[in-house]
Amino acid sequence: MANLYVDVVSAEASIFSGEAKFVALPGEAGELGILPGHTPLISRIKPGTVKIVLPDNTEENVFVAGGILEVQPGLVTVLSDTAIRAGDLDEAKALAAREKAEEALRNAKDHADIALVEAELAMLAAQAAAARKFSSKRSSH
Repeated sequence: MANLYVDVVSAEASIFSGEAKFVALPGEAGELGILPGHTPLISRIKPGTVKIVLPDNTEENVFVAGGILEVQPGLVTVLSDTAIRAGDLDEAKALAAREKAEEALRNAKDHADIALVEAELAMLAAQAAAARKFSSKRSSH
């Protein structure tokens, strides 16, 4: 079976670029799985983990804070403002940022501020959950 070429790009840098057998990620309407030959697609993605299965069956995992997915023949592109390799996630930092965001929510004055902080809280909760998941995988090996 042919492979896909996968690019995961954040606002700061290219996080992953290479071949893969399979990609799974949290689409707006549910979990998406992409194999070679997938129908072209553009979709929003939710905060969560992009799982990339490499040709040697190892995995690369990247946390994204939402973004856009584009699938073209043989090419998968994930664009996200924030993308962090699973090994670089820090649960303590994410939880500390979440506490600051919760304080900001308590002090928010208008609906726009509240919506902005609630979106940040959802992203930080997903980031902390991903960090917890990957740190438990590392410690169990």
